Amino acid sequence: MSTINITPFTDVLLVLLIIFIILASVTKEPLLPLAKNRDKVFPSQILVFIDKDNKITIGSNVVTIGEAKGAFANLQDLTGHKFETVIIKADPKATYGTVLQVMDAAKSQNLTKFGLANKIEGSKT
Repeated sequence: MSTINITPFTDVLLVLLIIFIILASVTKEPLLPLAKNRDKVFPSQILVFIDKDNKITIGSNVVTIGEAKGAFANLQDLTGHKFETVIIKADPKATYGTVLQVMDAAKSQNLTKFGLANKIEGSKT
């Protein structure tokens, strides 16, 4: 009586399982870390807030990532191009890609210095 050899089938399944485990760990975007800062950031008139849902607020205007470049250009025109610094305050649950896209939009308008705002150690806000 002949039997079915399932060893090759098991080997293939284990290899596929390993591949899926590796791909799952590589494809996740890292969360922004919580950080503590003892020094206050330098003041800037251009503030960007990114919430946990990746909603972007530049100054007092809520914009999409496609509108960010225009919003930075508008702020630069209003301030006479005297600022080079942008302060970004992102929720730790915001995606890293959104922060990078905002920084890229700012760089396209000659805003080349960035501060990442966080809580000052010992403060409640």
